[in-house]
Amino acid sequence: MAGKVFRSFMPLFDRVLVQRFAPETTTKGGIVLPEKSAGKVLRATVVATGPGVEDKDGKLKPVTVGPGDEVLLPEYGGTKVTLGDDEFHLFRDGDILGKFSN
Repeated sequence: MAGKVFRSFMPLFDRVLVQRFAPETTTKGGIVLPEKSAGKVLRATVVATGPGVEDKDGKLKPVTVGPGDEVLLPEYGGTKVTLGDDEFHLFRDGDILGKFSN
């Protein structure tokens, strides 16, 4: 399903399409957390990227992350995008705070 959706949508320029991780619903001790107390999830997986932007010399500057990378997002920002039944967010490459190493 995801492959079919991404054939119809690709980010432009230095945009990065990410899917946030699901919020934790239970603690390590097994206590169920209410939905309102879960907070915003700042960790996400990169799903697709644009080709990058041209610098002042006309050379293409590629994005710094790629599909499959786990990244740290800012608390605010990004554009919510719904593709099929899934929810994604679109950020500029420069807005992404960091990349987790595997």
